[in-house]
Amino acid sequence: MEWVQGCRDAGMVALEVSSAKIFFQNKLGGVFAPKPLSEPHKSRECLPLILILRNRLKYALTYREVIVILMQQHVLVDGKVMTNKTYPFGFMDVVSIPKTNENFCLLYDTKGIPYLNTYDRWTIRYPDPLIKANDTSKLDLESNKITNFIKFDVGNVVMVIGGRNKGRVGVIKNGEKHKGSI
Repeated sequence: MEWVQGCRDAGMVALEVSSAKIFFQNKLGGVFAPKPLSEPHKSRECLPLILILRNRLKYALTYREVIVILMQQHVLVDGKVMTNKTYPFGFMDVVSIPKTNENFCLLYDTKGIPYLNTYDRWTIRYPDPLIKANDTSKLDLESNKITNFIKFDVGNVVMVIGGRNKGRVGVIKNGEKHKGSI
């Protein structure tokens, strides 16, 4: 992230062009964006409270309106009244607004959800947590959902799909793990 040099309060302001990706902002919306404090979350993994209220939730149109809302103690973060406009709002934090009876939580988008990749480039979101690497899954192609799966365990019948023994069918007798190998 780039910081403004030569500005009066350079440490408190980030260039909006460089912070647009981090703060989910429009890069044509202005020149500067507020920098979150460095208290409970890393600055790369959080948003300042002012951007949550103004840009994401649309409770205010301007910077000043957000300050007025915060100073009237209408906003709770994780159950505590928050009046600091640059308080870092991070993963799994909850913003509560008691007057409207609304609660908002910051969660990861598709990059943070569990998913399963198949060898032929299929991506299945939210697979069964019991499915591990090397297990075999039966997939319903119409709904893109897993209907059944077979664990990669001792005693199961397998077919070799690579190497000199390609195409051979056998039973798994034991498993060895070699550290550092694939």
